[in-house]
Amino acid sequence: MRADVEHRNGSWTGVIFGVGVAAFAAYQQFKLPVVLPVLLERYGYERTLAGGFVSVYALAGLLLSVWIGGRLERHGAAGPIVVAAALIAGGSVLTLAAPGAGVAVLAGRGLEGLGFAVLAVAGPSLANANAPAASASLVVGLSAAWIPVGQLTATGLAPLALASGGWPVLWWLGIAGALMLVLAVIALDAVPGVTLSPARRGAAGSGRLSARERVTLVVVACVFGLWSGQYFAYMTWLPQYLVEVHRLPVGGALLGYVVPVVFVMVFNVAAGALLRAGVPLGPLMTGAIATQVAVWWLLPVTGGGLAGLASLIAYGIGAGVVPTCLFASPGAVVGPGRSTAPALGILMTGRNLGVLIGPVLLAWVAGDGSGWDDGARVFAGLTTLAMVLAGVFAVRLRGVR
Repeated sequence: MRADVEHRNGSWTGVIFGVGVAAFAAYQQFKLPVVLPVLLERYGYERTLAGGFVSVYALAGLLLSVWIGGRLERHGAAGPIVVAAALIAGGSVLTLAAPGAGVAVLAGRGLEGLGFAVLAVAGPSLANANAPAASASLVVGLSAAWIPVGQLTATGLAPLALASGGWPVLWWLGIAGALMLVLAVIALDAVPGVTLSPARRGAAGSGRLSARERVTLVVVACVFGLWSGQYFAYMTWLPQYLVEVHRLPVGGALLGYVVPVVFVMVFNVAAGALLRAGVPLGPLMTGAIATQVAVWWLLPVTGGGLAGLASLIAYGIGAGVVPTCLFASPGAVVGPGRSTAPALGILMTGRNLGVLIGPVLLAWVAGDGSGWDDGARVFAGLTTLAMVLAGVFAVRLRGVR
């Protein structure tokens, strides 16, 4: 009875910490794209290698997310979060030590990616585990906002960094954040009502998945892979695209970059409210992906001005709804009262595969900047496939429980 009461009441402190853990991970990933034009100009990295600075984050997650999800459920998140913070700090130091050596930067980003893989599973899992039962859908929306929160933080700090100590300021802030994360874990471990274990208090069952549940999660993981591939390609190269194609200064490109990110964050939460109101998850996700499909197909003719602004807004709206639906899918598949960490591990494997491929693929297709339209058509096709698979998931979800 006591465990049921604890779960029903939850802990908003724990929810905020979980979202904060994931948002800090997203900041680490996106601190590079917001200054990528400056880095390309200063150090002359080959473009496919520069895309790898973002994609390498996905490599550890691709290999370890399922294992991380199981380990977090069995042993809790406190220790892994501390290790992840150390890896992120170490990777940042390596990049700061040799920024002109592309291989060293790639290795540093790889170490950060190991830490990211842990935090990307631990953060949403902890938010879900601490969620009050009556606010579960709202918490899903907040959890999905970790990516745009991290992006906006990096984007907002980038102009200040460039105007003061330059791009390294973003890396030093990341190191300071890693230290603060460790201190927060130590402090919260003693706070009554907060759980640092992704397994829900009062759980009715373990995270062990049935065959049908696992197959359904694999389908939605494929959706996440295709969707995240196009999203991270778009968000990695959008500043450079705005500089090269629309001749914006770096400051103007960052302003354009902020537009879709703001709408992503707003519609993360709005989608959570829609789910709470009873809107079916599968159709909502499929329709939102369709919006992004249209943006990609129309990108070669959208241009700048009002049409370009409308394109950025439409993309942001779709990109806000989709991740909320994706992060709600583990709970929808396994049902209430069960740990979602193992299911989230499967989901994050798909996501990381997309992040690994997307930015590098767009860099390769776009080449020296002359193939942006070709890149738009390639990703329009991939996003269309994601929409089709989302429809398959919607059908399977109706019969999984």
